[in-house]
Amino acid sequence: MFQVALTGLLTGLALIVAVGAQNAFLLRQGIRGEQVLPIVLTCLLSDVVAITLGVAGLGVVLERWPAVLPIAQVLGGLYLIAFGVHAAMRAWRPSALEAGEGTALTPGRAVLLTLALTWLNPHFYLDAVLMLGTVANSFGADRWWFLSGTLVASLLWFFGLGYGARLLRGLFARPGAWRVLDSVIAVIMGALGIGLLAH
Repeated sequence: MFQVALTGLLTGLALIVAVGAQNAFLLRQGIRGEQVLPIVLTCLLSDVVAITLGVAGLGVVLERWPAVLPIAQVLGGLYLIAFGVHAAMRAWRPSALEAGEGTALTPGRAVLLTLALTWLNPHFYLDAVLMLGTVANSFGADRWWFLSGTLVASLLWFFGLGYGARLLRGLFARPGAWRVLDSVIAVIMGALGIGLLAH
């Protein structure tokens, strides 16, 4: 049991600890100290739902209806490109680069943005539902122990990233640091979006 849960933890961390749209957004908001808890909880609950559905067998459904993924791919690609353009605009407007300035996110808007960055990303389905669901089901009756390990990985990662990002606030007290971060986010989002549309 413990070994299966540990495998789930390590597999979950390997998939989650990647520079992507969701993590870049959480990092930025963590540095700003803005709406971190709603974003972390939304990321975590999304993982709980998707991975649990994968372990329960939704991966089989997605394999039978493969047309769902291309639709999510196009919508996700367009959304990520738009998000990247917005990040690039922030990078070029110095007045919006300070952590305490700019338009603050409401909790509702933070949750909606997080949901879009998560659920419009087809890689989320591939990783959380298909891949983790497939690996979990290879453990038979112990698949629920694997699930518990992956959910602990999500919990550790999202809370660690969201609240650990505040340690970088001193660095991001300078507008130039925000310019670099938003430029990197713009490139990542744009590249991910173009990559999704190109497939």
